[in-house]
Amino acid sequence: MRTGSYHISRKYRVIISVLFLLWASAAVTAQERIDPIVVDLSGHGDFTSIQDAVNSLPDNATKQRVIFIRNGVYHEKIFIEKNFITLVGENKELTKLVISLARDIWRCENKDDWGVATINLKGSDLVLENLTITNSFGFDNLNNTDGIHIDCPGDSLTYFKTVRKDGHQMALRSFGTTRLIVRNCILRAYGGDTVSPWNVDNGMFYFKDCLLEGGVDFYCPRGWAYAENCEFVAHGNVAAIWHDGSKIKDSKTVLVNCVFRGDDGFKLGRYHRDAQFYLVNCSFAQNMANAPIYLNPSNPQNVIQWGERVYFYNCHHKGGDFAWHTNNLEKAPGSPTAEQIGAVWTFAGRWQPADKPTEVHVKMNGDKNNAVMPATNSNDIDPLAENMLVYQRAIGGWPKAVNEIKVDYTKTLADAEKRAIRADSMHIDATIDNNATTREIRYLVKAYKQTNNTAYLVAAEKGIRYYLLAQNAAGGWPQYYPDSALYRSQITFNDDAMINVLNVLQDIIEKKNGFEVVDPAFIPKAKQAVKRGIECILATQITTNGKLTVWCAQYNKRTLQPEMARKYELVSLSGSESVGITRFLMRVKDPSPVIKKAVIAAVEWFRLVKIEGYKYVDVAAPNEPKGKDRVILPDAGSTIWARFYEIGTNRPFFSGRDSNKKYDVKEIESERRNGYAWYGTWPEKLLQTDYPEWAKNNHL
Repeated sequence: MRTGSYHISRKYRVIISVLFLLWASAAVTAQERIDPIVVDLSGHGDFTSIQDAVNSLPDNATKQRVIFIRNGVYHEKIFIEKNFITLVGENKELTKLVISLARDIWRCENKDDWGVATINLKGSDLVLENLTITNSFGFDNLNNTDGIHIDCPGDSLTYFKTVRKDGHQMALRSFGTTRLIVRNCILRAYGGDTVSPWNVDNGMFYFKDCLLEGGVDFYCPRGWAYAENCEFVAHGNVAAIWHDGSKIKDSKTVLVNCVFRGDDGFKLGRYHRDAQFYLVNCSFAQNMANAPIYLNPSNPQNVIQWGERVYFYNCHHKGGDFAWHTNNLEKAPGSPTAEQIGAVWTFAGRWQPADKPTEVHVKMNGDKNNAVMPATNSNDIDPLAENMLVYQRAIGGWPKAVNEIKVDYTKTLADAEKRAIRADSMHIDATIDNNATTREIRYLVKAYKQTNNTAYLVAAEKGIRYYLLAQNAAGGWPQYYPDSALYRSQITFNDDAMINVLNVLQDIIEKKNGFEVVDPAFIPKAKQAVKRGIECILATQITTNGKLTVWCAQYNKRTLQPEMARKYELVSLSGSESVGITRFLMRVKDPSPVIKKAVIAAVEWFRLVKIEGYKYVDVAAPNEPKGKDRVILPDAGSTIWARFYEIGTNRPFFSGRDSNKKYDVKEIESERRNGYAWYGTWPEKLLQTDYPEWAKNNHL
């Protein structure tokens, strides 16, 4: 509760200058100071729950009440039935409101949508600012191709219902809200109706500097809506925007200086009822479909009274404009000019929403222990980390190379280069191959701990979400995601790709190697992903002649059968990758009998196939293109292992780019002979040190 003469927690004195040009019904001057309620998950504010802070406010008010929300992930559903409430987050990307809920599931047990969204609104004169508001249901179930089957009670009988990952999922839903401002926010879902401000009678909704993401009709206002400088990210290929203006002829949705991008073939918009669209100075990604905003008469009773009302001005499609979005404002009612079209015009002079952000100045007094919380943001930067931010793809992972040139984070990037790389963020070249994405996540976590620069932690957590997203139905990870061309969708142990992912997730679970700074909400998800990953490992351990051995470097993601990857990477037992797999299984605390059996079998196989009395070295070879050759030579006391062993015979083999199996490394071409690690000492430390210690700890 709020105590003391400060009107807020004694641990803080937060002064907020509100520079709203507020609506006529409740003006707050820029000079007026408001003591906010402070919400802080760590317990340093007035409340740890946003809903508790909302509930603490009186039902009636005539001016804004401000709730300042410190960074954190708030796993709570918000209900606001009161007027004049402002929710201000500390940082748009770090102040997160998250639930996971499909509308179809909610409506099985509830009569209406009240409670279906992350944030549910019945009040008016509301402001949401600097927040990420997410309904993660679709993202959480991306790998579920069959849908979720639930018992859904009907009027008299219980029946089964399939809930799809791309069905309706609302981040914001309003009920009778008259005036709503959403500034500098991220509103995300994977399915439809992400942003649903609905009041067809007199709803007025203002969005500025926001990112909105979702599936079909994911921005779907009813009444009057104005969006400026917003980015729309569309999943699926039905329609991104929608409008219902069927009650009053003047109602409209206006989008100014907005950017549209999304999945290949996404369509711009549609309507089921009377609607009125204005798009001014908007840009469309090259992969948008050549499809105008269209009428979808799904309900024949919805008679269109006022005809097609879709108007464009100065809107352009990357790769060439389509005829349907040519300038046509002269056909709109009153023939407005582009200069006239703004928020006040949209709302017909009834409302002038504030276009300035809330300025939040936080001054902290020491608490009873004289402790002062560290600043959330720091000016300290790490040059390598900064470059990693530039290269991170929109899906969350990183490429290992761009245009076949290896990514070099030590290189100084010119501003033009940075812009070009960021503009290519939708490229589907994110990968876990050659330590990509793993390297960046680990480095960014370390950089965050050293600099306290929150941008690095945000990027690292986005990379972790990429891991969780990329795991396939069998529990494995592909080399690339979402690119599935050639061998890229195979479950990939090659070069320790999948094991690198599992080790990061296990570090999150154990809060080791710096990962104690990661949002703890990742821990249960990481545990589930690791559990499934181990199940995949156990299912893919190869049995020959009734005896467990080790693993191939890559597998079919559906059949779990070993497969060839590159031309010279044939189906085999791997003397290299199997070491990392075995070592990860040995990391499991209190291993099950099945895991113990898998580890013991792998160790026995390593001992069986070792090649004693030889070494693998480079020697001078003047006749070779690089003046050297890589050969196997006798060497007493040395032990090596082959990279690939034939399944069933345990015979080492080799292959060039012709994919022909050879049993002598000298028989393959020079380029492959000298460009690949055909022999190595990979299991040496495992056998000499790691396994004996593991066996002792597990009483074997």
